Amino acid sequence: MADLLSQLLSLLKGAWKYRWLAISVAWVLLLVGSVVVFRLPNDFQASARVYVDTQSILKPLLAGMTTVPNIEQQVSIMSRTLLSRPNLERVTRMADLDIKAQTVADKDKLVDELAQRIKIIQTGRDDIYTITYNNENPKLGKDVVQSLLTIFVEGSVGDKKEDSDKAVRFIGDQIKSYEEKLTNAENALKEFKQKNAELLPRQGSDYGSKLQDAADQLSQARLELAEAEQARNAIQKQLTGGSGNSEDMPRMPTPEIDSRLEAAVKQLDDLRTKYTENHPDVVGTRRLIAELEKRKRDEAKNRQPGADPGANYSPMMQQLSVSLSDARAKAASLRARVDEYAARYARLKAQSIAAPDVEAQFTQLNRDYQINKDNYEKLVARRDAAKLSGDLSSATDLMTFRVIDPPIVPRLPVGPNRLRLLSLLFVAAIAAGFGVTVVLSQVRPSFITQHQLQQVTGLPVLGAVAMNWTDAEVAKRKGSVRKFIALVVAFFVAYVVMMAFLFLRY
Repeated sequence: MADLLSQLLSLLKGAWKYRWLAISVAWVLLLVGSVVVFRLPNDFQASARVYVDTQSILKPLLAGMTTVPNIEQQVSIMSRTLLSRPNLERVTRMADLDIKAQTVADKDKLVDELAQRIKIIQTGRDDIYTITYNNENPKLGKDVVQSLLTIFVEGSVGDKKEDSDKAVRFIGDQIKSYEEKLTNAENALKEFKQKNAELLPRQGSDYGSKLQDAADQLSQARLELAEAEQARNAIQKQLTGGSGNSEDMPRMPTPEIDSRLEAAVKQLDDLRTKYTENHPDVVGTRRLIAELEKRKRDEAKNRQPGADPGANYSPMMQQLSVSLSDARAKAASLRARVDEYAARYARLKAQSIAAPDVEAQFTQLNRDYQINKDNYEKLVARRDAAKLSGDLSSATDLMTFRVIDPPIVPRLPVGPNRLRLLSLLFVAAIAAGFGVTVVLSQVRPSFITQHQLQQVTGLPVLGAVAMNWTDAEVAKRKGSVRKFIALVVAFFVAYVVMMAFLFLRY
């Protein structure tokens, strides 16, 4: 601690040695700096605040009916592009700044200065925009801000009618294209329906159920046919004993042929439930039945009739003959019914094989038609929405500008801050004066104390000789100190006076 105090004391004594140089440097810096500070040009700031009201009653009313323009986004983009070069060039013309610009370089420099001095600030989410411009000429600053405000208002209302018309024309061309596609799809669907009317699916039924119903009807008809043939054969057996050689009378019984014929008929019924009439097994079985029936007729012709020749003329035989005729007629009608049901079954079976392909083609045609129809309806709806959006974009009620603070000619400058600059200058002058003394004391050192001499040389100091000042020297030294103090006080007084002057003026 003692060493530190000793060094500080030595430093102060060394600075005191060059005190006149220090005060001179401080005065020179203060005077020169003060002249510079007072001669700095004033900086006037012109500003304007504008509020953009984008909350229109049309927006909620038309929501869902059309595309409402994003007004907030338009205003935000315009605020960002307000300082574009075309807009700044327009400002120079509106504020008559381009009068002094004779060359292209001068115009470019002017535009660059405008871009640096203009500030656009948005206040949060309140849609309030502040436009500021700094210039030495307050009237010019006001004109520049007014020009920017005009460009901002005019540019933000941009006309979107042309874009909407382009969209409407494009959608119209697409609608014409889809009209042709829709017409072609309708014609193809109509021709397909006319060509495949029998194979198209009907509501509430399908080929599986129809085929099952036809199979059930065919089985029922064959069962009834078998019952009718059994009844007919039974009557024939009863008439066998009393019939003659006439073709209308019943023939003689043939048990072997009858059993084979009955088995063949049953086999034919089973085959018809599985195959069509043209199947080889069905054709062969029918051929076998025909041969057995022919053989039975031939044997009945060759056999002798019964012993009683008048038996065929008895009332009972006559009644049996009538019953046999009815049974034959019923069997024939049932045979025709079986053939018809068999043909229906075969036709339905063939259609059921081709129906899936027809249904798939019909579904694809119907799907293409529905897609074209949906796209056509959507395009028509969007065309109407685009027209409404274009009319809505041209409506000025969607956005309202309210100038909160119009631009005015500023009376007081916002800069430079001379009070702060002068204070910094005062501190810098003092620091420079003290710094000069410190530097000189280090460049041209001198020993102030015995201890310092001993530390530097490393030799013991045996003693010191004191200065014996005469009265004249003492008086001279006191006068020098008073002058120095007077200069220091005058230095501070000058600073205070200049600060008071600036405070009262600005």
